[in-house]
Amino acid sequence: MAYTNAATLYQGTKVNTASPAELTLMLYEGAIKFCNIGLLGFETKDYEKVNNNIIKVQNIITELRATLDFKYPTAKDFDVVYEYISNLLVQANIKKDPEMLNQALDQVREMRDLWKEIMKQNHMYVR
Repeated sequence: MAYTNAATLYQGTKVNTASPAELTLMLYEGAIKFCNIGLLGFETKDYEKVNNNIIKVQNIITELRATLDFKYPTAKDFDVVYEYISNLLVQANIKKDPEMLNQALDQVREMRDLWKEIMKQNHMYVR
């Protein structure tokens, strides 16, 4: 129990002290985590787990889209990819198709890796 409280406290501190760039990276990491949990749900035919975790990823993608700053030309490109990921997630959930969830996961990983590169180039990378 003490470990859980310490981990929760640490995670809360990590989020509260993170820069906007680091928060974005955390969102990508969370989306990857929930995609993987959803894929485990497919393996065990636990469709409630699949649904719950796909919804979590959808919420993260919605948040990422909401924070785009369209004064930068690349925001439109990011938005197109986010829309594509969202569509994959919806179809994966409706059709109960793990391959579509895998495709969404691949896209999220690519976006995360791109974001890490942007952070490095702009000296925003802390880890």
